[in-house]
Amino acid sequence: MALEFLYRDAAKPARVALFPGSWNPPTIAHAAIARAARSWADEVVWILPRAMPHKTWEGARFEDRRRMIELLARAAEGFSAAVSEGGLYADIAREAREFFAPGTEIALVLGRDAAERIAGWDYGPDAPDAFEKLIAAHPLLVAAREGEYAPEARHRGRIVTLPFPAHDDVSSSEVRRRIAAGEPWRHLVPEGIASLVAGIYGVDSSNATR
Repeated sequence: MALEFLYRDAAKPARVALFPGSWNPPTIAHAAIARAARSWADEVVWILPRAMPHKTWEGARFEDRRRMIELLARAAEGFSAAVSEGGLYADIAREAREFFAPGTEIALVLGRDAAERIAGWDYGPDAPDAFEKLIAAHPLLVAAREGEYAPEARHRGRIVTLPFPAHDDVSSSEVRRRIAAGEPWRHLVPEGIASLVAGIYGVDSSNATR
């Protein structure tokens, strides 16, 4: 089962970076990570999973999230947007492998906290080496958010640290909190989707410029 592309950059990439997230909404921190991943990849794909096994579905509708990442992808060269059926990193990578040409190097983009989580996850007796197989097939591009990820020595050749600007205090939940509280929030989301975010999250017209 391959990815469903919402927008595709017209390149034939040798290296692709998959950037999955719930995008509720995308923030300037997410955009900074995507740009950093672009330094490694010919194409960075914003990915919205249909199923998110570790998060509850609340806030923006699925269709609204699709639209936000599509707009972000269209805003700059080298970015695409897609929907995946699976929600786990391994599932998303498998779907990408079905789409891209043989020989394309496919990496996964994630934050330090997510890297630590999947490295230490208990995959059970049926798949004790699941993490080893994942990074053997797909390099990890890890954003140094709230500290750098420190991989085990045997994994260092498969893990790339992405530089991360001073956006440690920026998160989707903070954007939602500010909107709910009537506080300034637009500076925390990419300019190209700010008006869309206002409509999706029901910003009062009197606060539309905040």
